[in-house]
Formats: sequence, structure tokens, C-alpha cells
Amino acid sequence: MKLLLLSDIHGNLSAMEAVLDQMEKFPAIDAAILLGDVIDYGMHSNEIVQIIQSFPVPILCSIRGNHELVMLTQDYSRLSSDRCRDCSRYTRSILSENTWSYIKGTMHPTAMQEFDVGGNKCLAVHGSLEDIYWKSIKPGENDPAYAKYDYVFSGHSHHPHFFETLYIADNPDTRNQKKTAFINPGSVGQPRNLSPAAQFAVLDTTTGTVAMEKALYDIEREQRAYTGQVHGFYRTRLGFGV
Repeated sequence: MKLLLLSDIHGNLSAMEAVLDQMEKFPAIDAAILLGDVIDYGMHSNEIVQIIQSFPVPILCSIRGNHELVMLTQDYSRLSSDRCRDCSRYTRSILSENTWSYIKGTMHPTAMQEFDVGGNKCLAVHGSLEDIYWKSIKPGENDPAYAKYDYVFSGHSHHPHFFETLYIADNPDTRNQKKTAFINPGSVGQPRNLSPAAQFAVLDTTTGTVAMEKALYDIEREQRAYTGQVHGFYRTRLGFGV
């Protein structure tokens, strides 16, 4: 299967539309995996949910992120700043009934889901097994708790990565090694790796190849949607990828 991996869309409509346009490069995509934080920060959370609901390929799993958690619990204490808390309160105030229905009824009820794809055991987690909502997986991860998975898909950090870890296994044919591939597609709507393009990934489970993709989009168009609803920092950062 070819899987489209998306994370941290964060209400960025222009970025999401650019990803959909670029999907034409991969006409054989079989399904999508959504790794949380489809809402907040951006001004188009409701529109993003509408796009997801009519997605051009089946969605294999859609887990919650920490920003969906915040909307549900109204506990803003773990967000990073007062401006972030104010932004999340604003987002919550404008969520439509349709968006609430999606968060509560369609998204997986936690930030972690296990599933199989073509005989591969997979884990989708917004953060990490250390903290599924708030703690990111970092390159070089070798926690033995991940050894049972063939693929680990994660988000939250807004920094893309793809690496493989070899674990000890009782299998002489593989010289007692077992491989786990870790993939973070980066952020569609709010990248923080000094690259402002919308970022996503495509995995071919047959070959094990991963394409780490970037889609240029009309950042100024998206910035024009910010008209004083939230701190200007969230408008400005889109142009820098920070």
C-alpha cells in the first residue's frame, strides 16, 4: 500500500489545499493516516474538517492531538504561552457543530492507535509512548517498547524525520535483529524547521520507501485570514517556518 501521512494541519486551509494538489504526483495512494492537531493556530479549523470528511482517499486512522484534547477538556495549562492559550480559547469559541461531531465521534478517542497494513504492525501516536499527547519522538529513538512495531508514525514536534532502529530479536535468519521504521511527516500547516512549505510524507509499504514531501502554498493568502482574532505571532510565523 501507499500511505499518505499528514500531521499538524492546524487550521491552515491554503497549505492543506496545496497538499491535495500535490497528491497528483502520487496517483496510487491507497489511504491516509492523520496524526492529530487538525485544528487551532490557523483560522480555518472548520474548513479543514470539512475537507477531511470528503477526502479523496480512505482515511485509515485519525487520532487526536494535544490541541483536540485541549478543546475537549478546556485545560490549557500545558500549552506553551499565554498567547497560545488565548489562541486555543478563540479556536474553541468558533468550532462548528460539524467540527465538534468529528472530534468527538469520528477521530480515535485517544492520541494513539495500533493497526495492521499489509502484514506490518503499525503504531500511530501524536506524541510518543512516553506521553501520547505532549512528548515528541526524536531521531535516534530506541525505546524497546517500540520494537514490536514495523512502523511508528508520529507528529507533534512539527519537525519531519525518517529513521530506522534495529532491535534485538530471536531470529537467526536476520542475525537476531528486528527493524522499526519511525516516520514523522512534519507539519502541514505550521512547520517549525525553517521551511515554510506544507510538509507531508508518502510511504510505500511494499518497498519500504518514504518520500518526504513539501508543497509550496500561498502563505500571504493564509495570512490575510488573520485580522486580529489571535496574537500576530501566529500570522507572522507562517512566513518563516518557525
